[in-house]
Amino acid sequence: METKRTAVEIKNLMAYLGEEVIVKGFVESIRDHKKVIFMILRDADAKVQVIIWKNTTDEVLLEQVKKITTESTIKVCGKLTSNPFVKLGACEIIPSKIEVLSLANSPLPIDNTASLQDRLNWRFLDLRKPENLLIFKIQTALEHSMRETFMAEDFIEIHSPKLIGAASESGAELFSVKYFDTIAYLAQSPQFYKQMAMAAGFQKVFEIGPVFRANPSFTSRHDTEFTSVDFEFSWIESHEEVMAFEERWIQKMMIDAKNKFGDEIQNTFGVEIQIPTLPFPRIHMRDALKIVAETGYVAPKEYEGELDPEGEKIVFDYVKNTFNHEFMFVTGYPKKIRAFYHMLEDNGETTKSFDLLYKGMEITTGAQREHRVEILEKQAEAKGISLKSIDFYLDFFRYGVPPHGGLGFGLTRFLMLLIGLRNVREVTYVYRGPNRLRP
Repeated sequence: METKRTAVEIKNLMAYLGEEVIVKGFVESIRDHKKVIFMILRDADAKVQVIIWKNTTDEVLLEQVKKITTESTIKVCGKLTSNPFVKLGACEIIPSKIEVLSLANSPLPIDNTASLQDRLNWRFLDLRKPENLLIFKIQTALEHSMRETFMAEDFIEIHSPKLIGAASESGAELFSVKYFDTIAYLAQSPQFYKQMAMAAGFQKVFEIGPVFRANPSFTSRHDTEFTSVDFEFSWIESHEEVMAFEERWIQKMMIDAKNKFGDEIQNTFGVEIQIPTLPFPRIHMRDALKIVAETGYVAPKEYEGELDPEGEKIVFDYVKNTFNHEFMFVTGYPKKIRAFYHMLEDNGETTKSFDLLYKGMEITTGAQREHRVEILEKQAEAKGISLKSIDFYLDFFRYGVPPHGGLGFGLTRFLMLLIGLRNVREVTYVYRGPNRLRP
């Protein structure tokens, strides 16, 4: 009579000590010693040691094991035994049968010394590393937490088009594509369509989806396609309401991430998640520029009136030392560097907009939007935008629309900063940049 075996995920093995089990996974390593072969088997959540004693193992099975290469996928049938000296769960499997599901080529094209570029070339292999798998488990938890807040507060999820007929972000580069007998553009943000939802009476909306920027930048913080988290809501009286929502939304995300993965993040990346206090510090742009000027740093001319990346770091150091806080809102951006749909302050020169900086890097741009069509038209023309080119957008405001505001939040930048990595490429599932369209 054949022994009954139970198929088990590796993380659940300890409940089956002494029993015959079946496990499946990738072969992480093989160590062939004089009397014994050690094999480490890995799935998405855990690892287990498989031990093959040469003097007691069937010769056919032993020869089969010797042909297995690292990163092959296999199915192991055997007895799960206790061994307090084994670091991986204090247990190991003595196999009676091994089935090779897929044999990996050897040698592997990358190893632990590979450059980031080579790792991106072989991204599917690079992602097998447990630390990389952890990144996307954290990302999943963050998005789940976001949605919990949105759902609790009656937000509606939308999926806006990614093929559009006009630019949605002033000054941002566009990808153009042939669209039958005309030209279309890849969406730089869902901005116009979030505002359309306000005109439609949806009141509160959010979207988590891809956006595209034809930005020829090779920095560690830029990419040409990334995941943006956007929300918009109606009946506001100030952009302060948008900031207040964001800061508690972020605080909940970080609490949830720390509760679920805090120890793993600490052990893997050496970072302890610091839960931010509310409210986040706020600094007006004029004061931020004074802080930068006092250090003697002079930004490049193209950043006149705003903070360049170095300026963001300088102001962050000030906030960290003054408020012991990792976040800060910068408000009062000049109209010349903001989109035409941002509402102006009473002085007519600065906008009711903000950026949120985390650990010295911008992760959010938000604002109260201009909802009065006659003012919106003037602001568009002042930016040199043809009203005809955005006529469909202006229609949203010609039949009654509530005062509203919202923001766009960079998920990959936030995730990168949260776990202490230095490049968005490392927290992007498949990165796209000026010179990368594969894999």
